[in-house]
This record gives sequence, structure tokens and C-alpha cells, in this order.
Amino acid sequence: MTTVTRDILKIAYPVRPPEVKKYDYGLLLVIGGSEFYSGAPALAALAGFRAGVDMVRVIAPKRSADIIASFSPMLAAYPLNNSHVLKEHLATLLSLAESAKDVAHGNVSVVLGNGLGRSQETQETIFEFLKQTSLPVVIDGDGLHAVAKDPAIISGRNFILTPNTFEFQLVTGKEVRALEPDARVAVVKEEAARLGTTIVLKVKTDIISNGGEVMLNESGSPYMSIGGAGDTMAGIIGAMVARGLPSMTAAAAGAYINGKAGEIAAKKMKESLVVTDIIDAIAEAISQ
Repeated sequence: MTTVTRDILKIAYPVRPPEVKKYDYGLLLVIGGSEFYSGAPALAALAGFRAGVDMVRVIAPKRSADIIASFSPMLAAYPLNNSHVLKEHLATLLSLAESAKDVAHGNVSVVLGNGLGRSQETQETIFEFLKQTSLPVVIDGDGLHAVAKDPAIISGRNFILTPNTFEFQLVTGKEVRALEPDARVAVVKEEAARLGTTIVLKVKTDIISNGGEVMLNESGSPYMSIGGAGDTMAGIIGAMVARGLPSMTAAAAGAYINGKAGEIAAKKMKESLVVTDIIDAIAEAISQ
């Protein structure tokens, strides 16, 4: 068991060669959003950009996609024709994922679940996407509710789960909120091994495990209880995967960067901290 330090930034951000081209440092797909929640996928996308991925594409229901496209000229948003994700969209999602893989020469990852909603059809569609996709996926938010229907679908896949304590219990059946830190670590490691995946449990000291290794991330601030801080973490981890880092390293680096950016922003903003302050602080977090 090791603690994540700023040394992980040397692994995440090696010196670039003199000549590079677009997509050498990844393409991130963000699948999320619904009629009510349009901000969550945008936050994940903007955090991914700030963390150093070359390009981000957001796939969202039309109203959400239109709003996201207006946030920033950086954001390319593909609209799905309805107010939420439906079974009729599955073929489109899989096709867009595979075409992204081709365009980026394999340097691609997916962040899935942010603001998707929990309607039965949406959940079933996301479940089928996870069963069929060949891409690495960071599963957050409502995507974890889909996984909870049959966690066996994630076994042995290149997926990273980013649950809070409630979502962890939903997927694993294990209550960890009331446990002492050492007991939490043991449960996360045990469940990551059982499920054959990488888990980032979002608590005061984040616990990251693939069932073999365990890493602890202590960066962060109590002011990061705000909505959206989990979306930014998912986006940063997704960027790390798209840039070519293995799952454990990507998860640890993403948790560290998100927490460090939160620390930096909270020193200035304190009670007035909002999630866009965290995104704005990512550049300083990775340059320290």
C-alpha cells in the first residue's frame, strides 16, 4: 500500500518530444447528460481538457448537447435525438465509440454516467453499451447504477469505477461509510479483486485498488463537498487513460490532480468554492 505523491505527475506528464500530432495525447468521449442534468458531462469534459487530453467529444441528449456546446468553443457535442438516452441510441453510441478509436489510433477512453439519469430504458441502454464496447471506460454517477444490475459485466474489462460510499454499496453490497480507514481499505481491495476491476472510492483519503495494489490519495479539501467535484475527477481520470496510462496509474493521478486543484482553489475561495474553480486550478495543480 502506497500513498500518492506529486511524483506521479512525472509519470503522467513526461517531457514531450519535439514533434507531436493531434491525438498523440488522446481523445476523450464523455457520454452523459439528460433533460435536467446538462452540466455534469460538460464539467467532466472541461476537466479532461485541462488535464491534457488533445480532444474531447461529448455525446448527450439533444437539449443537454445544445447547452454544452454553448459553454465553450472547445466542446464538440453530438446530440442524440430525445430528452434522454434510449435503446434506439445504442448503435449510435457504439459506432461513435469505435470511430473515435480509429481516429485517435487507439488513444481513446470513455467517461460514462455523468448526469445520465436513471430511467429504466436509459439504464438498460448503458448496460448494453458497457457489455459491448471495446474501449476503456471510467464509470461514474448514473453509470454505476447500471453496473449494479449485474456487476459481472465489468470483470476483467479495462474499466475504472469511481463511486462514493453510497454508490460503492450499490455495486458491491458492502457498507463502508462507518468503517475505520484500514477496514475500508481491506474492503475496497477485496471487492476490486472480486469484481476484476479498478475502483476509486471517493472518501476523505481516496482508496484506489485493482485487487492487488492499493494506493491512497490524500489530496483534497473539505470544501470539495460541492456538486460536480466527482465529475471533474472522472474527466481527469479519463484524460489520463486516453493519454496512455494504465488503469491504476491513471486513477491515482486523476484523484491526486483533482484533489490538489481543489486544495488550490479552496485556499482562495473557501465557502464560495464552485466546481469551475477546481477546473481553473488544474493547470497549477499539474505544474507544481
